Amino acid sequence: MDKKFLIIEARFYDDILDALVEGAVEQLNSHNIEYDRLEVPGALEIPGAVAIAADSGLYSGFIALGCVIRGETSHYDTVSNESANGLMNLSIERRLAIGNGIITVENQEQAWARAKISEKDKGGGAALAAINMLNIKERFAK
Repeated sequence: MDKKFLIIEARFYDDILDALVEGAVEQLNSHNIEYDRLEVPGALEIPGAVAIAADSGLYSGFIALGCVIRGETSHYDTVSNESANGLMNLSIERRLAIGNGIITVENQEQAWARAKISEKDKGGGAALAAINMLNIKERFAK
């Protein structure tokens, strides 16, 4: 199968997600990897969307993008921990190549520093992680 990735986007903060997606797409394009994009309501829905899409057999890898900014309640901890745990469990149990680009931050300033290509480029980093994990998977599949 030709390499094709799925970018799953929790678009709660559209402008920050645009920057994360820009980094991911730049990496995929530089590696000549085709991709589709899928929007989900929030970061908690990303692991479920990965599992559903993985069952289709259409994708070689997955890039999870989202932004969780701490608020006044403990909801931040639940979303941050459960979305990361869900992705980790999928990668281990189902041997999926997943790059986790769900950024978890205290404020918008930190989010922008992680999202912008010119700064920490976490979207590009997530894409590169998924590409690298797929390479490892293919190496050991032989």
